[in-house]
Amino acid sequence: MSAPTPLIAGNWKMNGTSASIEEARIVAAEIGRRNVRVAICPPATLIHRLSEALAGSAVLVGAQDSHDQAAGAFTGDVSAEMLADAGAKLVILGHSERRAAYRESDELVARKVLAALRAGLEPIVCVGESLEERNAGAALTIVTRQVKGSLPPELAAKPYSIAYEPVWAIGTGLTPTIPQIEEMHAAIRATLREMFGPEGDQPPILYGGSVKPANAAEILHAAEVGGALVGGASLKAADFLGIIKAL
Repeated sequence: MSAPTPLIAGNWKMNGTSASIEEARIVAAEIGRRNVRVAICPPATLIHRLSEALAGSAVLVGAQDSHDQAAGAFTGDVSAEMLADAGAKLVILGHSERRAAYRESDELVARKVLAALRAGLEPIVCVGESLEERNAGAALTIVTRQVKGSLPPELAAKPYSIAYEPVWAIGTGLTPTIPQIEEMHAAIRATLREMFGPEGDQPPILYGGSVKPANAAEILHAAEVGGALVGGASLKAADFLGIIKAL
């Protein structure tokens, strides 16, 4: 099978207003038609406006989370169907900030993945260990368990990606060594093959956690790194473009 097309996805988290759309327009104008998929995942309030602003460009619009139900009495939540209706094409699920702050389990993440598939959204499923888990020598065990628990069988032959984000590297300026990244990505790939057979070679495995222009080239050219999930550096077009062009 052919190698997966790399994906660089920007996660704006709880940042961005209407003025931020111009940063996304600059990205769309500058990237051209590279052999890479680019996505920006703004807050839900901007999904519709951003999808309209980027229509016809090479930049996809994604969401940062969704509910596992299509509709119901869930005040403040947004369903995958609503996100798709607003123009989203992808959705980040199981981000460590949601796993920690909202106590999201692997089982809930798997239900959200099914909801994304139901609505026609492409899931970006996040996994990663804490510093305590890594120091205890449990990083590989924790992450492979998350992969197995968060990916339902229905994902077979569907488009999706895995984002490895060591929790201790998110927003801290710290990054694992290249050998550590390669070891984890190899373990994730082996788990995907165990779960899905040859189709486990198709989804790109993204790295996330303090990715910036200065370290992007080294990370993106490491073995089994199929792109990046970028946080703060995706908020400014110049920084995000620096990462995209590092491929």
